[in-house]
Amino acid sequence: MSVETMGLTHLALAVRDVERSLRFYEQVFGARVGWRGGRSVQINTPGSNDVIVLEESTSEEVGRSAGVGHFGFRLVRPEDIEAAIAAVSEAGGKIEDHGEFEPGEPYVFFRDPDGYVVEVWYEKEPSSSG
Repeated sequence: MSVETMGLTHLALAVRDVERSLRFYEQVFGARVGWRGGRSVQINTPGSNDVIVLEESTSEEVGRSAGVGHFGFRLVRPEDIEAAIAAVSEAGGKIEDHGEFEPGEPYVFFRDPDGYVVEVWYEKEPSSSG
């Protein structure tokens, strides 16, 4: 028997400066604050039900993925990859790698202000065979 869920709901990141991280994700993804309390803020990206929790911490673990290689955002249109690269650079992110997984499926990997690796990519819808 499996557990029925509504899917992955949130990702919590330990960050050095909540306001700096909030500005970064607002600038790159248009994220908006859904909830704020103390040294924590929950943000959502437009058109989705995702939640990224930014929790201010002085821990040595800030920026370490502890086994999680990266997290990603899927583009709506492949032609938006250049705008994504520009937005990341302008917001202070560090581009690690970009290209195409295969023709028509561009990607970019970057580090956010705390060093987390984030991917933005476009994936074609699987073709249906009749």
